[in-house]
Amino acid sequence: MKLAICATLLASASSWTMSPTRLNTFSTSSSTSTSLDALKPGEKVTLIGVAADSGCGKSTFMRRLTNIFGGETVGPLGGGFDNNGWETNTLVSDQTTVICLDDFHANDREGRKVTKLTALNPKENDFDTMYQMLSDLKAGKTISKPIYNHVNGTLDTPETIEPTPIIIVEGLHPMYDSRVRDLLDFSLYLDISDEVKFAWKIQRDMEERGHSLESIQASIEARKPDFDAFIAPQKEFSDLTIQVLPTQLAEDDTKTLRVRMIQKEGVQDFSPAYLFDEGSEIDWKPCGKKLSCSFPGIQFKYGSDTFYGNDVSVIEMDGSFDNLQELVYVESHLSNTATKFYGELTQQMLKLADAPGSDNGTGFFQTLASFKIRELYEKKAAANKAKEKVAA
Repeated sequence: MKLAICATLLASASSWTMSPTRLNTFSTSSSTSTSLDALKPGEKVTLIGVAADSGCGKSTFMRRLTNIFGGETVGPLGGGFDNNGWETNTLVSDQTTVICLDDFHANDREGRKVTKLTALNPKENDFDTMYQMLSDLKAGKTISKPIYNHVNGTLDTPETIEPTPIIIVEGLHPMYDSRVRDLLDFSLYLDISDEVKFAWKIQRDMEERGHSLESIQASIEARKPDFDAFIAPQKEFSDLTIQVLPTQLAEDDTKTLRVRMIQKEGVQDFSPAYLFDEGSEIDWKPCGKKLSCSFPGIQFKYGSDTFYGNDVSVIEMDGSFDNLQELVYVESHLSNTATKFYGELTQQMLKLADAPGSDNGTGFFQTLASFKIRELYEKKAAANKAKEKVAA
């Protein structure tokens, strides 16, 4: 049934703590490195974890997040092959480093054929090395991190990673191992419903990677048991969850998305954003003279709820924007967004107007979450600076 839904959507859319033995190890030759400056004296690392399945929008979210922090240098650590660089999963800017946790796979692609396990299985991930390296980075130390090459499925020569003020680790298991989880200052989960996730993955793998529909469907079904067992349970530990669901505005509409930003209460240095009045129950349909809406329109909701036993505040958007510049009208009704000036959220959305999800709640809430992460980092940096002054 789910595979039938996938095809319809496509048509519409055009704690294991072990150190497994590596069956195929990376080269031990001298590693590649970055020329970016490391931490300034007295600076501390803020470590953010982002969890999601493959093909669920992590790369787009990383673009939005690194653009919030800005800087002159934004791009792959190695510069890419076109710039005489090397194959890497690491994205850097002047303030941020984004590390893909696929680099801590225990085996390469051929090795997994021997074990007959998927990369979602904890046995195929080296949590001991992951924990040690992330612990070192958070302590301000430089590491030599392995690289998982997604092109040919090999474990390549390690690369040198220097600590930056914000380090983001993204992938399948950032909150699976309790030791790694305890290192995180903040955690997010991109929670894509089966119907939406399957459509996205089919579209991406067919258009960008040339896979057949049958092979993609088989891969999806093969991965689902491990996803349900090992990836989805991490939602319990997430401080902020962005949940993407089919619309409730119209029946048989497979293109419009309903997106919920689920914000955990009581997290240090984080206070949830809200719509209109904090703590209220809001149901708002803003379409009219100030917001252009095509069928089936736009609906916002806000209120309190529980999520995996935790008290949360939830902002929901169902529908799409016709004119992204009009988003400023919606922004004016949001509070505690962590923006620095009126219209900053809209401005940032317009900068990445061509990115996937920019006309709906995925881009909207990813951008809002990025501002909240910036605020959290600045609060922690200010607290650390105050401690340094007292100690001096």
